[in-house]
Amino acid sequence: MAARYLSLFQRRIIVEPPFRGSHCKSLTSGAASGNLMKEEEEGCSKDNDDLMSRIFRLRVPKRSATNVLQRWIGDGNLVRASELRHISKELRKSQRYKHALEISEWMVTHEEFKLSDSDHAVRIDLMTKVFGIDAAERYFQALPLSSKTSETYTALLHSYAAAKMTEKAEAFYESIKESNISFNALTYNEMMTMYMSIGQPEKVYSVIEELKQQKVSPDLFTYNLWISSCASTMDIDGVRKILHEMGCDSGCNEGWLRYINLTNIYVRLGHLVNSEPNSLVEANKGIITQREWITYDFLIILQAGMGNKDRIDQIWKSLRLTSQKMTSRNYVCVLSSYLILGQLKEVGDIIDQWKQSTAMNFDLGICNKLLDAFSEIGLVDKAEAFSTVLSQKTCDSIDESK
Repeated sequence: MAARYLSLFQRRIIVEPPFRGSHCKSLTSGAASGNLMKEEEEGCSKDNDDLMSRIFRLRVPKRSATNVLQRWIGDGNLVRASELRHISKELRKSQRYKHALEISEWMVTHEEFKLSDSDHAVRIDLMTKVFGIDAAERYFQALPLSSKTSETYTALLHSYAAAKMTEKAEAFYESIKESNISFNALTYNEMMTMYMSIGQPEKVYSVIEELKQQKVSPDLFTYNLWISSCASTMDIDGVRKILHEMGCDSGCNEGWLRYINLTNIYVRLGHLVNSEPNSLVEANKGIITQREWITYDFLIILQAGMGNKDRIDQIWKSLRLTSQKMTSRNYVCVLSSYLILGQLKEVGDIIDQWKQSTAMNFDLGICNKLLDAFSEIGLVDKAEAFSTVLSQKTCDSIDESK
């Protein structure tokens, strides 16, 4: 779920030739690719010769994972459903969607492999990426009623939301509510993610109300979307109310507490003030707007709450590649996130980047306020570590600089 939510504002739909026919047999490249595929397999060492290694050695998408499977079984090897699911998952992580779909199709055509609700949901997502949403729709519609579950409904909703097909997503969302099936927070998160990505954060609250009416427990992603929607419209009182609600939630854990602490620091030191939503000036096309900056900041805070240091690295790297200058708020966000995770090397790197920036002067006063903020919420050890890093970077933190 975490990896899925991280695709917020970074989703892409890979559309290839239209889906033809009711099955995915056109996925395989047939005997013509057999010799080339065989050559790729022969280069492997016996110590590293397993099914997943063979499939991952297919260098281009047009090579057939199905042929690899057939050869593997023809050599007398067994294949378990759990192994195929693991290979499919790794292929999806590598964005090798066609090969992942071929694995899924193999399971469909072999009756000894009974597809679970999760398998059907994965197929819907893969069909969307390989053949387009029309193919995913037809697959969903053809499923037996017993397989139209919260997982498959949510998978198709995800396809609509990721493609920003608002009308279809909203209509399908209504049919979901009429289905009398129990759904978890992920379904509601999909709608909120879409509203945030199309610049309609004001619609997030109505989804929150429906979630509460259905007595569905929000997760950390739900709260992050809700808080992001308030912050992007400068409803800071709303942010504080949500943070209080989070603290009272029975599901509150260590990750949630990290998130609450970071959000409090961000709001306090990020120069966020209550104002009318229409006071946000949209930048020219191709430039990140203030609303989007704030949402990316909260995406970093979310990943810090979950302890995902690598994801923070990726998001920060992407933001640095944009043409719009950073603000002290952005540096406060990433500095505090690395600091709360104990990543002192990265804290030092961010300070160096800030000091070297030609667009934003390094602000030692903000750093001193960040020290105070960590101390005030009881994270004295983090404050001391930050002070040490500042000293090492020849940024003596002294009272007169505040």
